[in-house]
Amino acid sequence: MFKNIKSLNQKIKKGLYLVSTPIGNLGDITLRSIEILKNSNYILCEDTRISKKLFSKYDINSNLISNHKFNEKKNLSKIIDLLRSGLIISLVSDAGTPSISDPGIILVNECRKNNIDVIPLPGPSAVTSAISISGFSEKFFFYGFFPDKLKDVNNDLSVLSQLDCSIVFFISSKKFQKSIRFLKKNFSGREIVICREMTKYYEEFIRKKIDELSELNNDFKGELTVVISEKKIDKKFSQKLNESDKRVIKKMINKFSIKEITDVVNSNNRIPRKEIYNFCLKLKNEK
Repeated sequence: MFKNIKSLNQKIKKGLYLVSTPIGNLGDITLRSIEILKNSNYILCEDTRISKKLFSKYDINSNLISNHKFNEKKNLSKIIDLLRSGLIISLVSDAGTPSISDPGIILVNECRKNNIDVIPLPGPSAVTSAISISGFSEKFFFYGFFPDKLKDVNNDLSVLSQLDCSIVFFISSKKFQKSIRFLKKNFSGREIVICREMTKYYEEFIRKKIDELSELNNDFKGELTVVISEKKIDKKFSQKLNESDKRVIKKMINKFSIKEITDVVNSNNRIPRKEIYNFCLKLKNEK
């Protein structure tokens, strides 16, 4: 079936193709991706040994070039020359979409400088797969991988905790275990989904309240995709100014600054600062 997916090279637009590859199950690849890979003069691979397993399954015999974070700068000039000569080159990572927490950005930017077309081929993504099954807000922030030092991890989590949206990141199981105390400290009251071995036979999705997180068992290994829920708003409290609030503000409006009034009325975090600020402005403009 797939051996017949072969187009004439002249019909495919010349340039650099960013080809998404399966994140686990080798069946998760698009027909267009197979077509482009078969017709590429060269395929840039993060690890040729991993890519060959996929290419063998779909009878892809294009020339391979090893291209990873340790040699991508060294390869840059050679690859740009090949692209300038009118060749079709594809870039793949070991899994998922290239240049998303994987090598590729340096080459993409160099192509832009040289007016070389860069064409994305959509496909598997651990980020969107994890978000889709989380049940959390579809508005999300993707962080990527955390820095090496735990102190820096804690600092970054502290910043991320201020965002009122779902938060997605990649992390090794070992570092995750060491970061549990930071997650509890910064995301108390929120929920978490821990995804591992996605799309594979033993895929697992662990759902917990962050306050109930504890050390995971010793066989918990590998790279994880983690989703943290948006902030939980207590529905019992109104997010709007009530009549009592408005009377208090009217009494204060001629004696205090808008900032001081906002600080006082917002002291229990029940009402958004913007709501208070806008009402104060309205009173000022009526005078």
